[in-house]
Amino acid sequence: MDQTTKPNKIKTIRPETLEFIILYTQLRGKAFYNNTQLAEALGYNSASTITEIVKSRQNIDPEKLKLFKEIYQEYLSPVKNKENSTSVSISKKAFEGIPMYEVMATATGVEVYNDINDSNPVGHMNFPGIEDCDFALPVWGHSMYPYLENGCWVALKVIHDMKILPGEVYYIEWGDYRMYKRLLAGDTADEVIAHSDNTTEMVGNRLKYAPFVIKIADIKKLCLVKDIHKKHNH
Repeated sequence: MDQTTKPNKIKTIRPETLEFIILYTQLRGKAFYNNTQLAEALGYNSASTITEIVKSRQNIDPEKLKLFKEIYQEYLSPVKNKENSTSVSISKKAFEGIPMYEVMATATGVEVYNDINDSNPVGHMNFPGIEDCDFALPVWGHSMYPYLENGCWVALKVIHDMKILPGEVYYIEWGDYRMYKRLLAGDTADEVIAHSDNTTEMVGNRLKYAPFVIKIADIKKLCLVKDIHKKHNH
């Protein structure tokens, strides 16, 4: 089957597009939870349009940016008085949890084409200590067992500066794959070793989940595993 070449970034990113991307990053999970919700608010026919803009493959129309700032003005304006301050305080107390997406993520590498932000949350995870997390995903597969069990849910925090703490477990989007891996220091500063905790399963005389090297620059999304909610056995 012929594979369609993915579009590259546009040659000239206009200032309004850069401003939108910055505001999008700040407001996602607060003012809106996914690209579908945002696309409807801005009058786009498809959530993929938002994805293309955020990934710098398409410029945003200035009028759409103006509409975006008008709709979410309350999230952009600073607190001006005690009344607003009280509202913010109440809003924080009413934290409903981080959005949970039923998107497949394994440590073996499953080819994917959809964007998490184009999906609707199936619920919210709310436990003490995960307030600073961005979203939650389930685990599929056994390559990170026993640390991550098949079917458990994981609370994730996006690491925007791409700084990796060697030895920690991360959710990564790399190439056309999304997976959980324990990232170890590589032989050079620009790479890491993606390690699977399951070192017992073999295929012939080789590890089923063998470690491999990833260039840090090739990681499109890096999220630290902050909390694990394991399924109960009945």
